[in-house]
Amino acid sequence: MTKSMKKAIALCLFSMGVVGLMAQSNEFKIDVQKTGAPIQSTMYGIFFEDINYGADGGLYAELVKNRSFEFENPFGGWTPFGNVSVQTQKPCFDRNPHYVRLSYEKELTGTGLDNEGFNGIGIREGEKYDFSLYARTRSGDAPVKLRINLVDSRNDLYEQKEIEVSGKEWKKYTVVLTPGATEARSRLRITMVTKGIVDLEHISLFPQKTFNNRPNGMRADLAQALKELKPGVFRFPGGCIVEGTNKATRYQWKNTVGPVENRPININRWNYTFSHKKFPDYYQSCGLGFFEYFLLSEDIGAEPLPVLNCGLSCQYENQDPNENCPVDKLQPYIDDALDLIEFANGSATSEWGKIRADMGHPAPFNLKLIAIGNEQWGPLYPERLELFVKAIRAKYPEIKIIGSSGPQSEGEDFDYLWPEMRRLKVDLVDEHFYRSPEWFLNGAKRYDSYDRQGPKVFAGEYACHSVNRENSFLTALCEAAFMTGFERNADVVCLCTYAPLFAHVDAWQWRPDLIWFDNLSLVKTPNYYVQQLYGHNAGTNVVPLTMQGEPVTGQLDLYATAAVDKHSDELIIKVANTGIRNKRIKLNLNGLSAGKHKGTLTLLHSSDLEAKNTLCNPSTVVPLVSDIEVEAPQGEVNLRPLSFSVYRIKL
Repeated sequence: MTKSMKKAIALCLFSMGVVGLMAQSNEFKIDVQKTGAPIQSTMYGIFFEDINYGADGGLYAELVKNRSFEFENPFGGWTPFGNVSVQTQKPCFDRNPHYVRLSYEKELTGTGLDNEGFNGIGIREGEKYDFSLYARTRSGDAPVKLRINLVDSRNDLYEQKEIEVSGKEWKKYTVVLTPGATEARSRLRITMVTKGIVDLEHISLFPQKTFNNRPNGMRADLAQALKELKPGVFRFPGGCIVEGTNKATRYQWKNTVGPVENRPININRWNYTFSHKKFPDYYQSCGLGFFEYFLLSEDIGAEPLPVLNCGLSCQYENQDPNENCPVDKLQPYIDDALDLIEFANGSATSEWGKIRADMGHPAPFNLKLIAIGNEQWGPLYPERLELFVKAIRAKYPEIKIIGSSGPQSEGEDFDYLWPEMRRLKVDLVDEHFYRSPEWFLNGAKRYDSYDRQGPKVFAGEYACHSVNRENSFLTALCEAAFMTGFERNADVVCLCTYAPLFAHVDAWQWRPDLIWFDNLSLVKTPNYYVQQLYGHNAGTNVVPLTMQGEPVTGQLDLYATAAVDKHSDELIIKVANTGIRNKRIKLNLNGLSAGKHKGTLTLLHSSDLEAKNTLCNPSTVVPLVSDIEVEAPQGEVNLRPLSFSVYRIKL
């Protein structure tokens, strides 16, 4: 945002505030005795899509790129030296058949491989890393010794171990690396030490310290940041990822379970979708698969919400009708949905429940929600969705089904799909909003007039897009204001998830994003803290908060909502002040006993609308907590300009 734009917004807000102060009473009336709609435990959640290197190179802790040589260019991510070739005869894994053959006869240049990782390999001093590979020698050959090195950005070696490979059968070999230095852009080097021929497959480097110390687990700091949001729901594995550009590239969950070494890779559509942000070696290893998604949901305390392909390819990217599954051939797709529910909830003796149990989780995951389709539109979508709804209702009537209202928040497609969702009696309708700051402020009253008898709303993807689409305090403040409409209308809106979630600072295709990271660290955006404040302060029931008898949806540049938390016996008030003036607001607190009530104020504030958190300055905009006392039944609070305030007041 330019200085002139910022000045224009400030002048606009100033003039709005002056008019508002002259025309309206600045009193919030809150009636704690009128307990309203319950706020679902799933209300504030997170949405994960493998974009911006969000999975491989991000949340998934594997440090080796193209570990099974299955990219279209089998040496993608690798730099071979000496006599190295790609082979497929008698592979170790049938669904990942490629491997490399190294031959060495004491040539001066040596023979081996370097792996670049994901814009380098992030290594921390003093931590342990599990290196592993599958290997064999040729029949009758003597054992072959391999040297394993970590190489820093200056091309110096700083860790070294050796492995001896013997025998003509594939075997797994492991060694622990304990580097004595911290390096953000390391490389992994494998070099033959002794003469011979050796085949290598599924070469992996994994930190022992993963989130909850799970093998094949998540990068600890990124997963911990998700848990600290206190999410109620976890939507996965993506939006457009689910659709794929064609049938071959759609996300197929059955390819992502079972032994990780034998999960076939999938080209990531964000490899090629944006020509100005092309990443030709962006693939999905599927090491982070549906089993891991369910585990992560459990670990962070969120309800799992899987999204499945409905039989349609991405309608933005592909207009070829041959790349859509005909309605009369849809049964395999429907079976995938039914089998997924069994995988998540079935007994350990059922066909798919046994696969879950064999992977280490005999108990069910207790799946309650499933989404069919992402951003489809037109008659192609509901005619397919209808068959899914009938099949799921017949076999699993307890599962709540989520349909879509298309890619836009209003317009022809939106207006067509909502009646169709009512006709199909889906439980929730997924709405998406990637819009301007002005739209978000105006949208705070969006759900006040929604049909209370129809399907509920899932705000499945939303983010405020400023002109430069950066994560700034302006966008966070507008999102905070917009979300007051979610909570005030909790009888309509049951869950919501910001999108996207992650972005690697050196490899992103889309912004804004909630959390940015490099190979060793992360930064939480102002938008993250807005989501966290809602997640930690949801309350259990809405209570009325009005100004001159109306919901607070922009009067005096204020946006507000209130709830009670029956568990902690507190009143929670959330207020976004989008104006540039201090506001002294009287509180009329009906239902609180007379006297002073202790509480806390959590304040997210900046005088600079363009303020951002960065890896170098991660604390430019962070919440500040202070103790307060509020007089009841008549009290007063001071709302700072350009701020989001959360009050928790003891009843």
